[in-house]
Amino acid sequence: MPLYEMTSDVLEPIPSTTFAAEQVLERADLQRLLRARIDMIVDGVLVVAEEFGAFTDARRRIDLLGVDRGGRLVVIELKRTNDGGHVELQALRYAAMVSVMTFDDLVEHHEHYLAQVEPEAVDEARSRLADFLEDAGGEDTVLSREVRLVLVAAGFDREITTTVLWLTDVYGLDIRCVKLTPYKVAERLLLDVQQIIPLPEAGELTVQIRRKQNQARAASGDGRDWTQYEIITPSGRSGPLRKRWAVLTMVTALHQAGITAQQLTTAIPRSRFLPVEGVLNGEDLAKAFLATYPGSTKRLGRWFLDAPLHDQGRTWVVSKMWGTNTEPVLDRLTSLAPNAEFSYEPLEHDEA
Repeated sequence: MPLYEMTSDVLEPIPSTTFAAEQVLERADLQRLLRARIDMIVDGVLVVAEEFGAFTDARRRIDLLGVDRGGRLVVIELKRTNDGGHVELQALRYAAMVSVMTFDDLVEHHEHYLAQVEPEAVDEARSRLADFLEDAGGEDTVLSREVRLVLVAAGFDREITTTVLWLTDVYGLDIRCVKLTPYKVAERLLLDVQQIIPLPEAGELTVQIRRKQNQARAASGDGRDWTQYEIITPSGRSGPLRKRWAVLTMVTALHQAGITAQQLTTAIPRSRFLPVEGVLNGEDLAKAFLATYPGSTKRLGRWFLDAPLHDQGRTWVVSKMWGTNTEPVLDRLTSLAPNAEFSYEPLEHDEA
């Protein structure tokens, strides 16, 4: 669909141009600019690596590798040509290669990426990923083997669109095709970004179908863990609690029963139970926490700052980020209990 300049007398068509004619390079220009505005082509994705080539055959490189909040990797392939080349075949091959990646692998590759684009943040790679993937389990995220594909090009020939539609319809692969069309207006270069597959009009239906599939997977144990727990203490049963609240409830009850914070550290991973000096609450605690852990500036909401534990002149804070290791932690916490009145029970899956 052409663009038009609207005047009081006429609609004047604005001719499209090509990236080659405007001397726009694929990697140095398009890829660099899209990397900084990845939301232009796909929402809810964190760029983890660029020119990713950690394969046996190092000549093969993924233009951009991302991850979504559900723990699915996102392969983004970019072509400035009008036919798209063989972008869909490349992306499928790359998807298979990265589908076995672990969270620790992802951290390592993100560190390399940050070293190039944001050197001062290299040490934050793990915490940034854990924060972004909180809903999928944080540091305990098990990356899905279902890899999303985003194909970006100045155009797609019939072979590509036919292949993509077949893969999405028959095999349910998550593939998006985004068309980039440059326009020259005087000395300005404009970019029209259009998602052509799946059609935007079908987007809501696609979301509903995938949501239903995800719910089915969750109910069968394949997908996000929605398990709730009842924490049992001398005070009685807590009622159904999500993972984060279950851990906090058990930790608080044990501390009130005389288990010291130092003893609790033997059951809780170091990154999930952090201390600051002083007996603090409210804003004073938040300020001290930020001063002690500067990387937490954007992640204060990931901590139970409103439910601190005070112990021997220090204030301890429990993380809200719990994943697949919740039950092992609850088991270790229960083993610290002074008597058998402390325990827990997992409940059936519930997405309410």
